[in-house]
Amino acid sequence: MEAFSIADKVRRGELSAQEVMGKYIDLISRWEPKIHAFLYVDEKGALERARQIDDLVKKGIDPGRLAGVPIAVKDNIAVKGMPLTCASKILSGYVSPYDATVVSKLRQAGSIIVGKTNLDEFAMGSSTEYSAFGPTRNPWDLERVPGGSSGGSGAAVASGEVPIALGSDTGGSVRCPASFTGVYGFKPTYGLVSRYGLVAFSNSIEVIGGFSTTAKDMELLFSVIRNSDAPDPMDQTSVFSGPTSFPGLRGMRVGLLKETVGEGAEPEVVKATYAFAEALREAGALVDEVSIPDLSLALPAYYLLTSAEASSNLARYDGIRYGMPCPLDAKDWNEAYSKVRGEGFGPEVKRRIMMGSFALSSGYYDAYYLKAVAARSKIRQEMLKVLNDFQFLIGPTNPTTAPKLGERITDPLSMYLLDLDTVPVNLAGIPALSIPFGKSSSGMPIGVQLMSSPLRDDWVIKAAEELEAMGRVEMASKVATVE
Repeated sequence: MEAFSIADKVRRGELSAQEVMGKYIDLISRWEPKIHAFLYVDEKGALERARQIDDLVKKGIDPGRLAGVPIAVKDNIAVKGMPLTCASKILSGYVSPYDATVVSKLRQAGSIIVGKTNLDEFAMGSSTEYSAFGPTRNPWDLERVPGGSSGGSGAAVASGEVPIALGSDTGGSVRCPASFTGVYGFKPTYGLVSRYGLVAFSNSIEVIGGFSTTAKDMELLFSVIRNSDAPDPMDQTSVFSGPTSFPGLRGMRVGLLKETVGEGAEPEVVKATYAFAEALREAGALVDEVSIPDLSLALPAYYLLTSAEASSNLARYDGIRYGMPCPLDAKDWNEAYSKVRGEGFGPEVKRRIMMGSFALSSGYYDAYYLKAVAARSKIRQEMLKVLNDFQFLIGPTNPTTAPKLGERITDPLSMYLLDLDTVPVNLAGIPALSIPFGKSSSGMPIGVQLMSSPLRDDWVIKAAEELEAMGRVEMASKVATVE
């Protein structure tokens, strides 16, 4: 059931929030043993929250725009009283003492936080196979990955366990799972959604985004979590912007990024991208190919910058300030520190800490880190320059459909290439929406992404709504069938 419909009926008293929550808890109980989307489910708390919402409705009090809507939250976003593990052993057992700003907004809007979803450890990965608590499986094919790092949230929405979910997107971590599981995945303009309460992987790039099965639900979710009236005082990187009016696709100039449909892209993904371009033309948009050669710099620049920030951010997990307790049998602080981090962090987190520490080290800072900073600036400038001439840019969300479990995890470079088409958006700080657009011959969903200028987030979502209303969004299905 769509989030918009649930909220509308609960607010009018036509549907009980407790009845809704009961049905979703049954679905979670049914599918979780197969897909492992959740790390924690608060069944008791969710039912109590639903009862409170029903009581408000009976008293004639409007619970809010998301009244009675169940929502899942990625386990690197703080929810008071729930675990906050980032899918890492080093934070196993930690319970958040506070709510992230986005969670506070969701509660105020009447939603029900069902639980915390699985992810690649500390959001580092593209498949959700790097979770310390086991991988999540794709609802379309249980032998395939759901994408990452927000794979748990994507799989939870695709399987119908919840109608909407929150994730975080550093280099495509919302859009990749959305593409692989056949749902919508939105990455907003950097700063337009507060990052307070998001466990930092890469402070200057990472944002909180969302998943839904319809563009209308995405619009509803975004309207709640965005900074509409003022920046969040708890987040110095936040900006604000009220809703903007979208004039419609007719007459809009759209650029198809040539670099995203070239070498490395699967033929069926390329075909879907050109079909999406044709759908935009049918809606009255003017679509032309456009080239940004410097996009080739995006992937190496991204991994250098994010690894550098991660190595700095993760230094706090030493067993004294944060993380697992220091072992009492350690001979000295250095041995204690090594044991905590050696046992607490997984292989991908260690890999990125080492890459980041190397890039920031004396003698290599100029050669690697500063060049990556310059490349990021160049990519942002080039993308914004093109967006002066085009209202939208399009391309595949990922160069491939979902790979099989274990297929890429032993080859980090192959895994990193899954982010090829998504990381430029994060480096530029612009909004992007992954839109489900049909299936491959193997039955796996394909996603295409629609991008626009900073703070034109409403345009991106409204454009998707227009295409959906025309019947031109070739969704694989509203919800996957888990067998």
